[in-house]
Amino acid sequence: MHLDEENRGISRTWLSYAESDLSLASIKPEGAILPGTLCFLAQQACEKSLKALLIYCGIQFPRTHNINVLIQHIPDSIQIPEEVFEAAKLTDYAVSSRYPGIVEPVTESEYRMALESAKFVFEWVSDSIMSSEY
Repeated sequence: MHLDEENRGISRTWLSYAESDLSLASIKPEGAILPGTLCFLAQQACEKSLKALLIYCGIQFPRTHNINVLIQHIPDSIQIPEEVFEAAKLTDYAVSSRYPGIVEPVTESEYRMALESAKFVFEWVSDSIMSSEY
């Protein structure tokens, strides 16, 4: 299932973008920094991590922000941890958390859960790609 070096490089680039989003999502929500904005960045980190894995595996995926759709494209040969399935909840932050009045403001607890979920997915994908397990 391994790809040529160019595609490996592309997947690593996606992973570096995910890491950037995750770093920004880790900023403490205080002052003008809204937890919902940080949840959006956590969602983006998760999304880009999964897209990196799919690219690495040579899987074409639809243009989507839906984490569950991306998970469904992961090959059956890859054992997916339960925490990755749980990360599908982050999809809700792709749009609604960026605009006022769509949903209730994100709580600090929800933010912490979103951040931990995104961190798990990023680390799982990163470990999978870097170990060339797939």
